[in-house]
Amino acid sequence: MMARLPLILGLLLALPAGAEELRVVPGAGTLQTAIAGASPGDVLILEGGAYLGAVTIDRSLTLEGRRGAEIDALGQGTVITITADDVVVRGLTVTGSGENGEALDAGIKIVKGADRALIEGNRLVENLHGVDVHGGLDAVVRGNSITGTQNPRMNDRGNGIYVWNSPGTLVEDNEVRYGRDGIFSNASRDGTYRNNLFRDLRFAVHYMYTNNSEVSGNVSIGNHLGFALMFSDRIVLKDNLSLGDRGQGVMLNYANNADVAGNLVRGGAEKCLFIYNAHKNLIWNNRFEGCDIGIHFTAGSERNVLTENAFIGNRTQVKYVGTRNIEWSFEGKGNFWSDHPAFDLDGDGIADSQFRPNDLMDHILWSQPAASLLLGAPAVQLIRWSQANFPATLPGGVIDSHPLMTPNVIPVPADLAAMEAEVAGRWDEEGYDDIDVDDIAAH
Repeated sequence: MMARLPLILGLLLALPAGAEELRVVPGAGTLQTAIAGASPGDVLILEGGAYLGAVTIDRSLTLEGRRGAEIDALGQGTVITITADDVVVRGLTVTGSGENGEALDAGIKIVKGADRALIEGNRLVENLHGVDVHGGLDAVVRGNSITGTQNPRMNDRGNGIYVWNSPGTLVEDNEVRYGRDGIFSNASRDGTYRNNLFRDLRFAVHYMYTNNSEVSGNVSIGNHLGFALMFSDRIVLKDNLSLGDRGQGVMLNYANNADVAGNLVRGGAEKCLFIYNAHKNLIWNNRFEGCDIGIHFTAGSERNVLTENAFIGNRTQVKYVGTRNIEWSFEGKGNFWSDHPAFDLDGDGIADSQFRPNDLMDHILWSQPAASLLLGAPAVQLIRWSQANFPATLPGGVIDSHPLMTPNVIPVPADLAAMEAEVAGRWDEEGYDDIDVDDIAAH
């Protein structure tokens, strides 16, 4: 008994002064009745069973579910709407939202004026949106399992976690599968989105007009696009994995002053990294492997620094159509290129010759795809030989003056590698759905 006394005292001290722990039994309307009778700071313990009907939490309460506790809105509206500060929702199954896209029906919605909500350890299934952080400040969405709908049209599904105008949001350690986007962050700032797992979605993380925030340690497996940063400034994108995604591992579209570091894109993407009208970004120590195109660099992107990245086994390492020479090394360090037959006679880890990933024939093939029929022609081989031996004949393009001799290594844990293997070859099949990730206007 004496050994349990500190634990009991700790639990009592964790409750605000005057707060009570109240038991709630399953049924239709029982939970909303319990909320109406509770005082701020109370803890509502939901016994196992079904709680039918949507609820609104309009005071500072904790809802904590015992095993099997499930709140079901029966297809009507949002399941749990939070309108008060300092609300905690923990350990519940939340299901049965409506499907009204204009109303943003969701499993859990945090509205403007409801600050410091904690959504933790819940299971959200078959809701239009999983968690909608819609104006509340400093929300925490942690350790939840979110399984969205599988409407045949992916654009008609909802997002796992939707963040709108909610500065200070922390989203971490969640698993999101199915639905549209894993995290869609729109018109927000100062958020941290880390250590989440995203599978079978349109985009893993989708940014629109979201500034001063961090996306780190996340894993995207088998999605149409991994990490899409669009119309956003001052983003840190670091230590993420894009494994077996289809269109692009990382997209920077009108994204400026980003720090893109330590990310791995591997396995089948059309473009490991797509840079479109994005400026002043630092892209370093990433590994781009096994894509059709390592980096597609276009639309006048300026003053980006690319250094210490590894380009391994991409069919085309760089796609850049332009007449200017662009240097891709920084302070004497360039990038590793798996197709560069380099020598390092002084043993400093830097190749003794510069590297150009593209030549004149690449430019012709990008602008005139039909010319690919001539790839085996002796004239084409003569042009490429001439350019390799007489660099003055090369057009403008990417130059790496200090290529690295060894690539960086970004390990993939065994359990994630197994998930990656499950989706291998998925995009070889036709008719996957209605998504065109290259249609920028549709995002």
